[in-house]
Amino acid sequence: MVETELKFQVPAGSRSAVKRQMVTKTARTLELRASYFDTPDRRLARAGLALRLRKEGRQWVQALKAPGSNALHRIEHEVPVDAANGDPELDITRHAGTPAAEALAIALGDSGDWGEGTGPLQIVFETRVLRTLRLVRSDAAVVELALDVGEVIAGPRRLPIWELEFELKRGVVEGLLAQAARWVGRHGLWLDVRSKAERGFRLAQGLPAGPAVVARPVPISPETSADAALRNIVGACLEQVLPNAADVAGGVAGPEHLHQLRVGLRRLRSTLHAFGDLSAAADPAWMPALADLFARLGSARDRDALAESVLPQLRKAGAPLAELPAPAERGDPGEALRSESCNLLLLELIGFSQVPDAGSPGTAELPQPRLASIVKPRLRHMRRQLKEDAAAFDSLDDAHRHRARKRLKRLRYCVEFFAPLFSARSVKRWLTRAKPAQDVLGRFNDMAVAEAAFRALVAQDGRAGFAVDWLAARRAELVPQAKSALLELARTSMVLREGVAARARGNPKPPGDSR
Repeated sequence: MVETELKFQVPAGSRSAVKRQMVTKTARTLELRASYFDTPDRRLARAGLALRLRKEGRQWVQALKAPGSNALHRIEHEVPVDAANGDPELDITRHAGTPAAEALAIALGDSGDWGEGTGPLQIVFETRVLRTLRLVRSDAAVVELALDVGEVIAGPRRLPIWELEFELKRGVVEGLLAQAARWVGRHGLWLDVRSKAERGFRLAQGLPAGPAVVARPVPISPETSADAALRNIVGACLEQVLPNAADVAGGVAGPEHLHQLRVGLRRLRSTLHAFGDLSAAADPAWMPALADLFARLGSARDRDALAESVLPQLRKAGAPLAELPAPAERGDPGEALRSESCNLLLLELIGFSQVPDAGSPGTAELPQPRLASIVKPRLRHMRRQLKEDAAAFDSLDDAHRHRARKRLKRLRYCVEFFAPLFSARSVKRWLTRAKPAQDVLGRFNDMAVAEAAFRALVAQDGRAGFAVDWLAARRAELVPQAKSALLELARTSMVLREGVAARARGNPKPPGDSR
């Protein structure tokens, strides 16, 4: 079974109102007591699996959950368990033959024991929850709301739970999203893709957060429609954005979570900027909303970057002042991510990323051009822009040099998105040459930001003058390096995969080509 659900954290100031709205005449409550299992080396946690035994009122249920295809979906298999003789024992054979069991077998590997008993599995943490359930009808859908209040327990450690889940029982995804959006608007809920299992495994290890989530390849082929390609790219970007955003919003993130969150947002903005017209369903209003969110997250990340890169170099150079004063008011990135506007935006993007079935109304329209015939000329145009920036780099002002850096990032992201359309060798060659160009432009930008910050301090503290002069000199040294790397990259082309080029020109698929 595939669950379609979304989970939100309930802010402290909204909990009384949420509880009142949940406790209706038709609502029901359950006491849930669950034990979650894993191997000593945490193989299930690393695979994103959750294996539990849970007492739901008087009934015991064994459940196995695995990651689904996107942020809305989870693969789940539940089995009622007879407990006539006390608490039941875990038995993973109850899930045999299911998609979730296949994922479990891969995770367990050689340590798996599909006979009776637990094999290498042991209890890692437990949950104690009072769940309030109610059903609501919403825009051609029936949605189950589940308010969970309780705690996660791992030895002496405790983590409170106050979250509201929305699960689609019948109907269309749009109904689920619409219902969630209404509750976000009323109660300030914020989206949290971290499961109880994920948070419990972290608690057991004494970790506030897991590793930051990085970008992954996009599922695109030469036969993918333009509309589906854009939806797939947005979905892949959200897979990087949402888990990092949850850790930042929850106040447990490190600098790398914020960095990867901004990378995911930048990738999302890049594809909407260059290819947002591939789908009529893409809303142009997303771009300014994403730009505003990105800007609200920017100041904190910029200072983190300077602390990691530029300031240590200044100290090594003997600068008498190599620290920036704390800002009068450092913005809280979590506040931006918990805002109503951010969460409504994320819900819209999640809805867009759900690719319609081929037989859905509106998808079987007039024949569309091949994806490669749309992508290649746009990438070629972006490469021409990069070549122009490279040729004039030594005479550009800082604003236009910064624009060149943003153009390079946008082009690199788009190359990665559409890599399956091109020769793997040529994509690898291009990305290899893009790295030194992006690195030198990144160093140049860090120096520029730091120089502007220290220049603003000179009037208050003359010692800042050393940093200004040193940074200006280092930036001047980077200009020819940046120009050379950009020119080298601009001369590097990419080749469409064999057979794709012919089909992009409208020729039939070559005989025997099964791609």
